[in-house]
Amino acid sequence: MSKDQALDDNRRQLLIATSVVGGAGVVAGAAPFVASLTPSERAKAAGAPAEADISKLAPGEMMTVEWRGQPVWILRRTEAMLATLEEVEPQLADPTSEKSVQPPYAKNRHRSIKPEYLVVIGICTHLGCSPTAKFAKGEASGIGKDWLGGYLCPCHGSRFDLAARVFKSQPAPTNLTVPPHQYLTDTKILIGEDKA
Repeated sequence: MSKDQALDDNRRQLLIATSVVGGAGVVAGAAPFVASLTPSERAKAAGAPAEADISKLAPGEMMTVEWRGQPVWILRRTEAMLATLEEVEPQLADPTSEKSVQPPYAKNRHRSIKPEYLVVIGICTHLGCSPTAKFAKGEASGIGKDWLGGYLCPCHGSRFDLAARVFKSQPAPTNLTVPPHQYLTDTKILIGEDKA
């Protein structure tokens, strides 16, 4: 092999090695750029509807689903729970939900599509704390002998009934928010989208 051929071989190997390293650098640099063009999981969750399977939810039980980074409560009310809704109305600040946020199909006494199921965002309308479920009646609730069940915000004491309607003279200005939702089947609820 002549000296010129050896020099050409070395140049060719150097050119190939440089091309491979350069190509790897372009791919490594492009990957984060391409990844930045796709929506993040957080961005997808910010507007994406959430599906809830309520097939195993027993009467009197509540489950929580996350939608837009917020807890959404689904409470399966018993007949006894539903019976309290009319009884507490004189004590409520907005019993007919005139000032509160809910879709038109949930602007009723039970604030839901189906009376049995309450779907509500579990964030207090006062300062954004998360109320706790206080479904036990009377002294067993720790609230008082006249308590018929509902929710209590531990931060500032706002109380809500079993339709998430706020009682009078509470820090919370309005009832808890009912998100848009629809039933896909008898046992599946889509939160964040409705037929409207």
